[in-house]
Amino acid sequence: MADNPTQAAPRKDGALDVFRALTRPRILITLLIGLGSGLPFMLVGNTLGLWLREDGVELAAIGFISWVGLAYSFKFLWAPLVDRVDVPILGRLGRRRGWLLLSQLMVGASLIAMALIGPGGGLTLLGVAALATAFSAATQDIVADAWRIESAENDEDQGLLTSAFQLGYRFAILGGNALILFVAGGIGWAASYGVWGLAMGLAVTATLFAKEPVDRRDLSAALGGKSPWTPRRLFDIVVGPFLAFLKTHRTAAFLMLAAISLYRLPDFVMGPMTGPFYVDLGLTKEAIGAMRLSAGLAGTLLGIAAGGLSAIRFGFGPTLLIGAVVGPMSNLGYTLLAVVGLSTPAFAGVLFVENFSEGFAGAALVAYMGSLTSIGYTATQYALLSSFYALLGKFLKGFSGAVVEALQPGRDLMHAYALFFAGTAAVGIPAVLLCWLLHVRNLRLAREMGAA
Repeated sequence: MADNPTQAAPRKDGALDVFRALTRPRILITLLIGLGSGLPFMLVGNTLGLWLREDGVELAAIGFISWVGLAYSFKFLWAPLVDRVDVPILGRLGRRRGWLLLSQLMVGASLIAMALIGPGGGLTLLGVAALATAFSAATQDIVADAWRIESAENDEDQGLLTSAFQLGYRFAILGGNALILFVAGGIGWAASYGVWGLAMGLAVTATLFAKEPVDRRDLSAALGGKSPWTPRRLFDIVVGPFLAFLKTHRTAAFLMLAAISLYRLPDFVMGPMTGPFYVDLGLTKEAIGAMRLSAGLAGTLLGIAAGGLSAIRFGFGPTLLIGAVVGPMSNLGYTLLAVVGLSTPAFAGVLFVENFSEGFAGAALVAYMGSLTSIGYTATQYALLSSFYALLGKFLKGFSGAVVEALQPGRDLMHAYALFFAGTAAVGIPAVLLCWLLHVRNLRLAREMGAA
């Protein structure tokens, strides 16, 4: 694993080699673990907004309830615990597998709780259940990312595992914002959430068959059997990973964190309003689901494949820059759809571009962040990076409904939506500039290394 993105040299493997690797059992397990990580994401986000809007909840309330997703952004606070402490009983499976299994079971249980409560049980109680789901899902992400990164044998293997994980993750995203719409149309929203809670059994099964990447007993022996609860050890556990990251990347660490924190900002800010926008546009659940499973699925597969192959061939830095440019395109597509109105070709085009850009940018960012971590601090450092990636966006998205409502006086609702989506695209400009600066820095370091 590279400690510096400049060490991730472009690969010369063909596309056939990449897809052939996806048939290996280890890669398939990675795909299913990615499926488990992605499964709850939409159910506490955009899909929940669609459910609430159909139930007559106001846009401002939908925006504010999306704040439960902030649990993903604060996961670095308990990531050191995941990195250094075994789960009671389940820890016999290994530290990574034990935490992974516990978090997956908690996600399944809390999704079923959301199903039992529903909007009829009160927004506050439903919000608590959604927060429990998000907290469990964030914990799952911490350990799943650590397991994936530590399981990689080299940078090339890291690219393959990342592609498999992202493929499973994106399949889960499609299931959570497309397939569930058909199920909800037949059996209702509450029962659908219950089914998705039970579907976490797929990820649980994968975890049971997964291999623990590192024997933590050897690490404990290396520490001389010291208790992790001494002041010195607590400092090493909590602060050590962050100091190690700053020591490795020095002043560039702040540039990296800034670029990561703004990278997916347009998607986050727009997210809570996509479901309500569909409802207000006049689309049915079945129409949304059908288009997401056709144009959306095609865009996702092509986007992830393009992102993975770009990382393998050109390296993490250039791929990150391309993703920063491609990412906000879907936001402008929503502006177009709000202007032209309900149109099947326009809707198909918007969903294709949205899923392609999200698939490409997501694969680029995940591979880049994985390249920045160090063995021994994998879970905590990756949690830090992924928290920076989501924190600002998930805070600002809570105001998305209020912004649309504020834009509406003197305009019709679709015009307000159009202005809102265009504004969310514009907030992606700083990320492009920061990624370009990172790319220039990496090129300079590569030239200096070559000259030496």
